[in-house]
Amino acid sequence: MPKIKSNRGAAKRFARTGGGGFKRSHSHKRHILTKKPAKRIRKLRGPTQVHASDVREINQLLPYA
Repeated sequence: MPKIKSNRGAAKRFARTGGGGFKRSHSHKRHILTKKPAKRIRKLRGPTQVHASDVREINQLLPYA
């Protein structure tokens, strides 16, 4: 049985956490930041957890993560 390839796009976006979930970065933080309030940009800082309903799909994309 051959190995399953990981989805390379997903591998760059998600990382496994110790509890079996995944962490991800926030979106909307790349450009056109001048019109966004500082409070909104602050809240987009740092990683966040992937929602539980999406973890199963990411597990299929990253079988060895």
